Amino acid sequence: MPPPPTAPSTVPDPARRAAALGVRERVEQVLTGFLDDQRRVLGELGDDCEPLLEAVTTLLAGGKRLRPAFCYWGFRGADGGVPDGSEVGVVTAAAALELFQAAALLHDDVMDDSDTRRGKPAAHRWFAGLHADAGWDGSAERFGLAGAVLAGDLCLAWSDELYQRAPLATDALRRGRRVFETMRTQLMGGQYLDMLEQASSVRLGPAGAVERARRVVRFKSAKYSVEHPLLLGATLAGAAEPLLADLSRFGLALGEAFQLRDDVLGVFGDPGETGKPAGDDLREGKRTVLVALAVQAASPAQAAVVAERLGDPALDADGVAALRQVLVDTGALDGVERIIEEQVDVACSTLDAAPLTEPAREALHELVVAATSRRS
Repeated sequence: MPPPPTAPSTVPDPARRAAALGVRERVEQVLTGFLDDQRRVLGELGDDCEPLLEAVTTLLAGGKRLRPAFCYWGFRGADGGVPDGSEVGVVTAAAALELFQAAALLHDDVMDDSDTRRGKPAAHRWFAGLHADAGWDGSAERFGLAGAVLAGDLCLAWSDELYQRAPLATDALRRGRRVFETMRTQLMGGQYLDMLEQASSVRLGPAGAVERARRVVRFKSAKYSVEHPLLLGATLAGAAEPLLADLSRFGLALGEAFQLRDDVLGVFGDPGETGKPAGDDLREGKRTVLVALAVQAASPAQAAVVAERLGDPALDADGVAALRQVLVDTGALDGVERIIEEQVDVACSTLDAAPLTEPAREALHELVVAATSRRS
């Protein structure tokens, strides 16, 4: 679909009203309008496709909208946001990141065989329950997996469609598309690295495990969570190379700290706040930096606990407690907290020296806190 004209008179009234709200609220309005459009498109097939929309809508209803915020402030930091419709345009492009995030989460939950997401059944479990409740033929589990994969594929396609709808100049969209496409390709590569690490980590042993785990963090999370959204916004605004380099350094450091905080919460977080059962990452056998540091420093007895219990889908509360104790006693938890602190320091010092507009600098400092001091 070609991009719409960029003249202010062509911007829909709902988008004009959205411009007066905060970034999160504006993103919500863009997503709501877009999903309403897609409901009409799928409506031609009848009511049977409504569960696909429901699965996507339910997932999109949660989340902190951090990626759109980084995109928006990357744009504003490069002195973007003049009153010519570009403000609405960058919010639309930023909202496309939420659809891409939804695609990644839907597929990630299938790969990890997760039961929940944000306190609700993961999409593949929900689709399986739909099949079982209706008494349909065949395997409910296979139906659930297929439904979640299709919902994820739909979100992936929609992320591209919404990006292309952004009312921005054609050359700006073309510049930004290079970042958008790099982000999507590298995330898929990062997901594969994550699978590979879980499949090969025992054979490879503890040597180099921390470096391998940090590479997974960089490409599976840090880049698409912080660096690429920032670069997308700044590139849409026509930022010069020095600012792009600073935003890349800031984004990679903060993105790693963000994911490491997520890894800590996945083991030690409160299920009431994280929306996932206690120790779920341990049941899934995730080879995080936290685990890699523990394995590297473990005594033979501690290594045996990790080997026996990590990745056990039936891991009970006692098993979770035993693994947590290893993570604490080996110094792994303290080690991850030190890395988070180091990366936050890099991010903040880079941010302070970057040639950004002051409103963007202040907003990004606030986002550093939101990304690394969270409890969910």
